[in-house]
Amino acid sequence: MKKNIIILCILSFVLFDLQQVEAKKAMELVIGKGEAKVNLMEGLAAVLPAGKIAWRSLTVGGTVKGGDEVNTGSNARLELILPDYSIARFAGNSRFKVLQIETGGELVPGNIKFHLVVGKTWANIRRAMGKGSQFELQCENAVAGVRGTVYRMNVEDDRSVLVRVYDGVVHVSGVGPAVERPKMISPPKKISGPKPIPGPEKITMREWVYIIKSMQQIRITADGTAETPRTFSEKEDTDVWVDWNKSRDQEL
Repeated sequence: MKKNIIILCILSFVLFDLQQVEAKKAMELVIGKGEAKVNLMEGLAAVLPAGKIAWRSLTVGGTVKGGDEVNTGSNARLELILPDYSIARFAGNSRFKVLQIETGGELVPGNIKFHLVVGKTWANIRRAMGKGSQFELQCENAVAGVRGTVYRMNVEDDRSVLVRVYDGVVHVSGVGPAVERPKMISPPKKISGPKPIPGPEKITMREWVYIIKSMQQIRITADGTAETPRTFSEKEDTDVWVDWNKSRDQEL
């Protein structure tokens, strides 16, 4: 009986050591400089490498680099691990371009930038990116830049945008549209003689910047107008995509 107990204890320690080795291997995933590696792929996705004319399938272990364009299929889920082990995920029916993946260091800042044309993305950025380093999610109407945080961006077909922050601080900036606005026409009245009539008045582009903190959101309309940021609740944020990302963050 005592012998069996000893054997079981030894086996338990061996299994525990094996689990630690496997966990260590996962954390030591080799990622080349200037590229992001596909860590998880559900469904289908295709990449158009920079300078190429032929799309190819994107699979686990594959990589994307600056200039690459990616399309995810319906119901797909794509998880990318960046050189500093930050995470970027993209939902199905998303289109994005990798603008820049530059690794940084203690003295040299890194820059990681994605342009989301349409779809949903989730970013979990390590706080140890390096001094001056920047991670940006861009779309046509806004730029969301962070350093060490968790947030997501949705870009709809009509170009409207939703940014929600779960942890940390996100700087969201954009530029309002330039439109032609006609002068107001007053009621008819007697005039002394012919005078020049002013043409349409041009509204100049207006830059805006908001700092969005934990459990806050901002919406940007299709014409680039930023709505006032507000807090959001866990209840209204309940969503299959959100729940899955939170679960993945805990696993990793």
